This record gives sequence, C-alpha cells and structure tokens, in this order.
Amino acid sequence: MLHGKKHGYGMLTKDDSIVYVGFWKNGIRHGKGRITDSKQRVIRGKFRGDTLFWGKREEASGTYEGEMNARGIAYGHGIYKARDGFMYEGRWKNDKEDGFGFAMTKHNRLKVGEWKAGIFKGEKLNYTSERIYGIDISHYQHVIRKKKYKIDWANLRITHLGNLSKKKITGKVNYPVSFIYIKSTEGVTVRNKFYSGDYIQAHRHGYRVGSYHFYSTTSSALAQAKNFVRLSRYKAGDLPPVLDLEPSNKQIAKVGGSEQLFKGVRIWLNYVHAAWGVRPILYISQSFVNKYLPQAPDLKRNYRVWIARYGEYKPDVKLIYWQLSPDGRVKGIHGLVDINVFNGYQDEWNEYIGQIW
Repeated sequence: MLHGKKHGYGMLTKDDSIVYVGFWKNGIRHGKGRITDSKQRVIRGKFRGDTLFWGKREEASGTYEGEMNARGIAYGHGIYKARDGFMYEGRWKNDKEDGFGFAMTKHNRLKVGEWKAGIFKGEKLNYTSERIYGIDISHYQHVIRKKKYKIDWANLRITHLGNLSKKKITGKVNYPVSFIYIKSTEGVTVRNKFYSGDYIQAHRHGYRVGSYHFYSTTSSALAQAKNFVRLSRYKAGDLPPVLDLEPSNKQIAKVGGSEQLFKGVRIWLNYVHAAWGVRPILYISQSFVNKYLPQAPDLKRNYRVWIARYGEYKPDVKLIYWQLSPDGRVKGIHGLVDINVFNGYQDEWNEYIGQIW
C-alpha cells in the first residue's frame, strides 16, 4: 500500500515484506530512499525508474555498498567490508562475489582474480609471449615405449600448451624455454640415469636449471634427503631444489596419516636446506592443497609452491611456478612435456633470479 503522494516523499508496503520509504516521481520510486527487505535488512540507496541501482546495506556481519537490483540484492559492482576485517571489491551476483574482483582477507592476504558464487577461483591468465615459461623433464623425455630419443638442446621452443584445460592465448604459441627442472632421484633406490647429462647440457645452452626429488612414503625421509644431495648437483645461480610430493590418499593413510607424512617432509626439507643453503620448493597438486596442506600451516606459510593444476585459473597459494599442463609440446623433445609458467613477468623473474645467487 502506498502512503503519501505519488510525487514527492512517501512510503510503500508490499506483501513480500519489502518496505520503501523515500521519494517518488510520477508514482514510481525515484531519488533517495530506504527499503527494508524480507530479511529485515535496511538499505539506503538511490532509485531510478522504480529500480534501486545503488545502495548501502548494513547487517550483522558487515556493510555492502554498491550496485543492487530492485530487491536490494548485491548485483553489479560493489564493496563489502566485514566486521572481522575481510574486504572485497568487484562484481556481485545474487548477493555473492561473482566475476572479477579483489579481496583482502582478515589475515591481510590479497586475493585478485575471478570469483564464482562467492568462491575465489583465482586469476584467469592470458598466455602471451611476455610470460616466463619452463619445462620439467625426466627419463620419460628420453625413453618412450622402450625407444630412446635425444633432446635437441639448441632448438627448444614451446609450441603447444596442452589440451586438458581451457586457456586464453593471445598470439601464436612459440615461446622460449626460460627454465628447466630435471628429475634426479626417487625414494632411495631410483636414479634418473639421464640426469647428469641433461644438467650439463641445460647449463651449456644457457638455461636456468633446477633439480627435483620424487618423495616416497615407503623410505626414510632422511635417507632420501641424503641420497638426493649426494647424487644431485647444485651450484650458484641454480634454481632452488624441489620436493615432488604426490602421495595418494591410500599411501598417506598407510604411513599413519598426514601428520606422519608431514614429519617426514619436514625432515627432507630441513636437511636439503642445511646442505645447500637454499630453501626448497614444494611441488604439490591442487587436491593435495585442498585436503592436506591446511594441516601443515608452517609449510603453507614458509615454503613456495610449485603446483600441478590443470584448470584455467591461477592457484591461490604462495605460488612460484604453475604446472599448467602435462601434455604440452616442445620443439626439440619427442613426446609430451610438462609446461610450467613462472608467477610473474620479466621484472619479477629478474628479481627472483637475483635472489638465488
């Protein structure tokens, strides 16, 4: 029921409990006004043509200010400030973060990228020649179905980013390889017999080189660390060593759970750090991040992550490298190759390289 004039100031009560108090023009809401929605939230805003297009809404959890639909639902661009310190600015849909936006968490962590129905998906990358790309290799790039292949080190170029996920690519994929990680060891018994030769050739052809170890849940973590340091190479200018951590749920359960797993991981990381004077990087999958990494906050806080995630959004971790596909193509290497991208551009890459000397 409309109380007051059709032109000027008045009040409207609707059956769905929405109450409007404000200005009218020709019988429709127009100008500044206030509504109380069905959830008893008070919204003060601006109306045009009977439609609320901007408003400020205060509730128990925080304050939203920005574009809304006619019912006072956040829709469009807006800013939300929670009372616990969380803040988000960006696109909204149906009262949830949806689209591009950025947030500052209550722990002062910045999140920038795409949101969907209130869930942070990550930054949606545009792949161009300006980004810094790398590959990781093992014996699989030398032996395929018992047939041996050589790497043409003088002519390496990334020519395809794989087909397992959607990717926004600008221009032709013909990227230089800026860094190479080479598998050295696995557990205490497996050694990549191509490691030394690949390490020497990669350096000889001017690539930034790093070494990685594949962690085994059936061997002593300390023995694995000692074996990796003994059989691997590290010199000034090399990329930090990497612990490749890919245990299955069954393997984690068999060692006594994630707590026991992380005890071994810490032993390996601490030993290699002490031996080479550089903090290693953790290579883990997105599913491992989601399920297990929160149980080791010290690792999440103190170690950079090289993540295997084959979706189109950049992962929300302390990211240094992102393995964006396992099925890429590289001129000079036979078969499929893991393609990786550095988290940054040339300036950040130069700074990163400068830090590891």
